[in-house]
Amino acid sequence: MSDVVLLGDSIFDNASYVPGGPAVIEQVRRGLPPNWKAALVAVDGHLVADVATQLPRVPTGASHLVMSIGGNDALSASGLLRERASTVGAALAILAHAIGEFRDAYTAMLTRVLALDKPTAVCTIYDAIPIIGDAERAALAGFNDVISRAAVNARIPFIDLRVICDHADDYSPLSPIEPSVVGGAKIANAICRLVTTHDFTKRGCSVYV
Repeated sequence: MSDVVLLGDSIFDNASYVPGGPAVIEQVRRGLPPNWKAALVAVDGHLVADVATQLPRVPTGASHLVMSIGGNDALSASGLLRERASTVGAALAILAHAIGEFRDAYTAMLTRVLALDKPTAVCTIYDAIPIIGDAERAALAGFNDVISRAAVNARIPFIDLRVICDHADDYSPLSPIEPSVVGGAKIANAICRLVTTHDFTKRGCSVYV
């Protein structure tokens, strides 16, 4: 029996945003082989620092951990885009400081997750959200760089949600920063392909889309 556990935020805990439709966890359960199970410990609204509160709820028999976290941290930092700066360089320095803080938090969090000694994968933050503009998308690139570099350094695979959720239909009409049933199906498909095909015994960073 294999038990896939989803950690993170509302990218996985999206039931409130798809009323009447399957949430990501249900789509994962449907996509896994018959003898596999999936559990949800992700919590809508959680930040990177909150993952520590999710770890005690990870079943001891978990076979794979898949985590999507960081979008709310980026959202919390979005107010920086409205700050005044004398030059583009000064503006980038302000953004770099926020990204540096995110890097420290994400690295510390991932270290704690990997200490569970379970096959682990992470996700980038999607950036085709219909309501965000070019400035927000450019800022997200820095946060995603942190995530992808962390995966490379840890030699673990990651799911690139930027590539997967690339259409307006992938986002919930109730809240356009959350995955819809359509987007959730794409995410679930990537999760199922990763956990059933990736050879975690060969440590290395592979990208799933």
